[in-house]
Amino acid sequence: MRRVILTLTLCLAGAAALRAEEAVVVYPFDGSFEDAAFAVESAITNQGLVIDYTSHVGEMLNRTGADVGSDVVLFDEADIYVFCSAAVSRRVMEADPMNIAFCPYGIFVAEREGEVMVGYRTYPDGPMDEVEALLDSVAREATGG
Repeated sequence: MRRVILTLTLCLAGAAALRAEEAVVVYPFDGSFEDAAFAVESAITNQGLVIDYTSHVGEMLNRTGADVGSDVVLFDEADIYVFCSAAVSRRVMEADPMNIAFCPYGIFVAEREGEVMVGYRTYPDGPMDEVEALLDSVAREATGG
């Protein structure tokens, strides 16, 4: 019985690690953090969308590290641009009103160890594929991909 529990635990841990890797799409950006941030802002507005909020998560993590007993610098800089699309959101929520849990959507720009990246989280298969397509088009436009 212990062997079965250990095997199940290891399988679940492996699945969780795999799921975490699959939960984010990241594209490298050839340029500075500031240029990537501008490119993401432009790509979002080029879609006719409005940025509702910019979360300066990198600043927050750096500012609060000592407060939580850590001296690890996770990101040199990191921002998340939060926005929504009325048309896309309506379609995915008409398909399943509980898709409200995923709104609004976000694109992040981060610099870590001199590498700048643009990315977004993935969503469940089905109606949310349309949101992922929107996020991917924004990320690709911003990174020139």
